[in-house]
Amino acid sequence: MPGPISVRFADSEDLTWCGSQDESVDQEALEGKIPRKEILIAELAGKRVGYLRLEYLWSKIPYIGPVRVNQEQRGQGVGQAMLRTLEEFLRESEFRVLMSSSQVNEPGAQEWHRKMGFQECGIIAGINKGGIGEVFFTKPL
Repeated sequence: MPGPISVRFADSEDLTWCGSQDESVDQEALEGKIPRKEILIAELAGKRVGYLRLEYLWSKIPYIGPVRVNQEQRGQGVGQAMLRTLEEFLRESEFRVLMSSSQVNEPGAQEWHRKMGFQECGIIAGINKGGIGEVFFTKPL
């Protein structure tokens, strides 16, 4: 059994790795997120195995962007550990709700959200490539 999962905010030494996990934003945007504590990294035995990017809708509502967990570590609580760390950070910052989403054709991602305590709050049709919709979720903090 692997050791404990540790979660921390990214630092400048993580920048190249973060870019390999998240091609939807450019390097400059990632650089700006690091000092604002908007990227979390999960490690297992000293190896980076998880990535979570935080966004803010309307500059005030925390929203989970992409969450990536290495294939070999999926189902081992890596995503849950990153979420718990994020929730604690947001509560300390006095936020009361966290939002997230997944594409309508991603039932596994939707199930993960529900298992983590998120509730579906709406769908935007046709927002993604190929006309695929997005399911939105909220979770009280």
